[in-house]
Amino acid sequence: MAEASSKRVLVVDDASLVRLYYRDALERAGYQVDEALNGLEALEKLHAAPADLLIVDVNMPQMDGFTFLKVLRRQALPVAAIPALVISTEAGAQDREAARQAGGNFYLVKPVSQETLVEYAAMFCGAAP
Repeated sequence: MAEASSKRVLVVDDASLVRLYYRDALERAGYQVDEALNGLEALEKLHAAPADLLIVDVNMPQMDGFTFLKVLRRQALPVAAIPALVISTEAGAQDREAARQAGGNFYLVKPVSQETLVEYAAMFCGAAP
């Protein structure tokens, strides 16, 4: 299994406290963490330095999470193949389905514990938690 410290996670969320919460958990588990405030910024960052995992919010200004994933999934590989964990306050079945159709690999409803976040990161990155 790969080490977490060799894995890079891009957190895409417009809420600074949420990004800080995710960063704290992931860095303590050994992941390298980068942040983007919206889908547009995330696309720019991914083309500069691809990630091993995306953690994506849905409701963001400029480019929401679903639009970001749809655009990303149309990109050339390997960027298009980066797994995406969608985490949102939206809890309906239609939201889960919209995330799946946009290209999300899994959907969690906020709030998410730091332990759960690290467990999913390890699962998607193939890294020891």
